Amino acid sequence: MENYLIEHCAPTLASLKTANLFNYMYDLDAQLYAYIDELNQNLREKGVSVAVLRKYDHSALIYVYREKKLRADLAQKGVHTFLRHFGYEGFSADEAIAVLQTRFGKEGEFPHEIGIFLGYPLGDVIGFIENAGRNSKCSGCWKVYCNECEAVRLFAKFDKCKEVYKRLFYQGKTIGQLTVAI
Repeated sequence: MENYLIEHCAPTLASLKTANLFNYMYDLDAQLYAYIDELNQNLREKGVSVAVLRKYDHSALIYVYREKKLRADLAQKGVHTFLRHFGYEGFSADEAIAVLQTRFGKEGEFPHEIGIFLGYPLGDVIGFIENAGRNSKCSGCWKVYCNECEAVRLFAKFDKCKEVYKRLFYQGKTIGQLTVAI
């Protein structure tokens, strides 16, 4: 799983981004949850948490996030109103993640509000929904409908972070050493 963390979550580990997701194939539920617990024990002191959003046929959707950043994202102007349309009532990180997990269980695809939980700008999440994923100004980690220049700058920063983290990881640095404490 460490390779997945480096490949998909370097910007979150570096505290550049609120969260990342990846799919992880596993054999036994007990092994999956033991590893998630171990990661939480090792990373929580640095401000990073790991949760399973959905499981399906020995595949788990893993959510790696910075709770402090998620709380700030959930508190942004307009986010509560937006999320209420999807059944969210509580806006603590734990309450919101619990509703998101429930929505993954009910939906055949990603709930559209997932972008909020990944640190995407509210305008881009709304733009994606209103345009059914089409007509974006550009795309990278997400489809951009609002501030293209800022998004392009962030995408480049995230890509550079992934390159650096992969290089350092393969040179022997551990996930714990690469995770920035905040």
